[in-house]
Amino acid sequence: MQQTAGTKLYSLGYSEARTYLFAALFIIGNMLLPQLLHTIPRGGMIWLPIYFFTLVGSYKYGWKVGLLTAFLSPVLNSLFFSMPSMTVLPAILIKSTLLAVSAGFAASYFKKVSIETVTIVVLSYQIAGTLGEWALTSDFMIAIQDFRIGIPGMLVQILGGFVVIKYLLKK
Repeated sequence: MQQTAGTKLYSLGYSEARTYLFAALFIIGNMLLPQLLHTIPRGGMIWLPIYFFTLVGSYKYGWKVGLLTAFLSPVLNSLFFSMPSMTVLPAILIKSTLLAVSAGFAASYFKKVSIETVTIVVLSYQIAGTLGEWALTSDFMIAIQDFRIGIPGMLVQILGGFVVIKYLLKK
């Protein structure tokens, strides 16, 4: 456990029950938030809700919680709600995995949460994920969709993620 300025950051392991408890809570969040935002036309594309709790869980509780959340959230959403569709699921899994790893690494490396570090995390997973999606689809315009349409979602990830990690999850 690391603590800086009132914010505790953890690196939970797979042998700890808390890992699965927190992952389950973040998975539920990653299932409910997209359902809410998909009521808005193009809401998923604009707000990128499937990534929010992966960011928070990975940064606050470590990459292992993050990987469970990153993989199971999109898969369960796809199975239960057909969103994301099976055609885009691989790209979302790539981005989710990159997010979990980069957020867990940033928290471990910087040992604090700041707007700058969360911005680095969001931009790094989005840039690398865009390259991965481009390799999968061979369509540059599809690959850069998050940068064309999803800027509001990235800003919510940065600002909202920072606030949730820093102020709402103090323990």
